[in-house]
Amino acid sequence: MSLSKDQIAQRIAQELQDGFYVNLGIGIPTLVANYIPKNIEIMLQSENGLLGMGEFPTEENVDADLINAGKQTVTTIPGSAFFDSADSFAMIRGGHVDLTVLGAFEVDQNGNIASWMIPGKLVKGMGGAMDLVAGAENIIVAMTHANKHGVSKILKDCSLPLTGVNCVKKIVTDLAVMELRDGKYHLLERAPGISVEEIQQKTEAELIIEGEIPEMIFQ
Repeated sequence: MSLSKDQIAQRIAQELQDGFYVNLGIGIPTLVANYIPKNIEIMLQSENGLLGMGEFPTEENVDADLINAGKQTVTTIPGSAFFDSADSFAMIRGGHVDLTVLGAFEVDQNGNIASWMIPGKLVKGMGGAMDLVAGAENIIVAMTHANKHGVSKILKDCSLPLTGVNCVKKIVTDLAVMELRDGKYHLLERAPGISVEEIQQKTEAELIIEGEIPEMIFQ
């Protein structure tokens, strides 16, 4: 009954606003590019040096040299631009990205996010995520609500090394949409067929539930 990765991305796409400059992190966030509403124009930025990404390519129009930061092949839109990493991170660190969408291993009720390292696993580093969470005005996290054992990934305190602190604003999971306000998560929407009780059970962090919680709507 929980949402698929594509459905999570589709719901996040509803948060986009006309004129936004948006960075999509590796994993579920990259799928948001396929669901941008037709009535708005946004610019997708990739930290490897591309502004103006389009949808993922079909087999007929794949260009192996045209990739995003996750090394996935992408397309471009009219007006797109290519540049070096220094210019890319100047955009990010200068606060010119309106919205960043990131995946995460854990988030907590302090707005902290852990998205880059599991102890004991070989990792190459956090990439541009540290800069993205520090530079963007708005951070939305795309993730599964619990791990494969049913244990919450939305915690009172993160247990993994942090990517950023006090930065998460909203979370869209396979079960719910939640917004962080004053150190508490507020349940805004639930996935179709998912009960409030299940969401409560799989949320370790303090969760505020006010009134009837509507189901997500997909166009």
